Amino acid sequence: MIRRFKVLVGGEWLGDACRGIEVLNPYDDSVIGIVPEAAPDDVERAVIAARAGYQAMAQLPAYKRAEILARTASFIARDREEIAAIIAQEAGKSWRYALSEADRSAETFSFAAHEAKNAHGELVPMDASPVSAGRFGYYLREPIGVIGAITPFNFPLNLVAHKVAPALAAGNAIILKPATKTPLSSIKLAQLLEEAGLPAGGINLVIGSGSTVGNRLVEDERLAMITFTGSPPVGRAIKSRAGLKRVTLELGSNSPTIIEEDGDVEKAVSRCVVGSFANSGQVCISVQRIFVHQSRYDEFVGKFVAATNMLKVGNPMDKECDIGPMISREELDRAVAWLEEAKAAGARIAAGGKVHGNCLEPTILVDVTPEMKVMCSEVFAPIVSVVSYRDFDQALALADDSVYGLQAGIYTSDISKAFKAIRRLDVGGVIINDVPTFRVDHMPYGGNKESGLGREGIKFALEEMTNIKMVCINV
Repeated sequence: MIRRFKVLVGGEWLGDACRGIEVLNPYDDSVIGIVPEAAPDDVERAVIAARAGYQAMAQLPAYKRAEILARTASFIARDREEIAAIIAQEAGKSWRYALSEADRSAETFSFAAHEAKNAHGELVPMDASPVSAGRFGYYLREPIGVIGAITPFNFPLNLVAHKVAPALAAGNAIILKPATKTPLSSIKLAQLLEEAGLPAGGINLVIGSGSTVGNRLVEDERLAMITFTGSPPVGRAIKSRAGLKRVTLELGSNSPTIIEEDGDVEKAVSRCVVGSFANSGQVCISVQRIFVHQSRYDEFVGKFVAATNMLKVGNPMDKECDIGPMISREELDRAVAWLEEAKAAGARIAAGGKVHGNCLEPTILVDVTPEMKVMCSEVFAPIVSVVSYRDFDQALALADDSVYGLQAGIYTSDISKAFKAIRRLDVGGVIINDVPTFRVDHMPYGGNKESGLGREGIKFALEEMTNIKMVCINV
């Protein structure tokens, strides 16, 4: 029998009477579970429960919040293989990357436990102004209230953790709407948070479409903030409908990597294979555009193609698998259509390009042009394009020629070129001698231009999720 799951709202597990959403394994389209589909009344119940939960969360001292988060981290580590199996089956992520995501999620909650005890304000030197000399001033940080979190399919636990953990660390309550394709990781997380002692209503889980659940959360004036990861068009719609609530948006990218004449090609090849094709390229900071100095272009392409052809495509539960399926047949068909469009416009496939079931082989394109979708839009598939350039200034201009600005990678042994890239590129992160796919969970993470607003990374997300209260005492 197919397992039916429940969702946690106000400390109660609900869902027996709800309509169900089938959760599919994207590798073979088998049904792996049925989750409750939220109706408008369910969203209302979640908002009421979260408001009550906020009162309990805000009154918890910092050390208590830290203890809950630390226990959650330990429970994720304890159940890491079960969690990896959930991620592999619902998201199609290969086992090694699913296990890595479980480990990263535990670390994310550990960082949050630390920040729960470390969030503080500062003294303000009131005597800097003659009109306030003799006064004593400081500010403190307070939780903002109820936060609505809307999360994507590609990191169904760790991107959830990056919203849930700092929200709880700050003393907020949260309403979580995970992607309907990958809700089982969120259900598991809610179970672990409850086991860790989170007060009822601290986290409330609702599953459903953007029109039924997402829009209601975005427009509800009782919520203080929306944090969203997804596409730029949806991000724009959220921004326009959110009213006066705070909004953070982590949106798309077509991340560039520059390999300069003096860069280490061997290291660049091994990292570009991972950065381009991990999770079938369905990562916001996947390597999508590689710019290689013309003197190293043939060397890089030859080694990159050879390394890519060694990757194993197949069932993500196979521990030898490198590349699993795309999240859905619709996304696979879109990616193939973009490939065909690029080929028709003169691009050439140097590796991959074939479809096996719901999997697309890791694909390298050459002879591309800037206006092709595989170059100027976010491909979100195991497709990467390699382009030759003449000099470093041209490479920087090509990399920056994008509506996106999330992260960029630069391979060079010249420190002056590294700092030139840091100054010139309009991105949220510059990664020197590594690919833009590099991320650790305590660093500030977010983008410029159409890549979003605000920053994640526990400390930085917590700052977004708190209000500053100024205190001024006339002594």
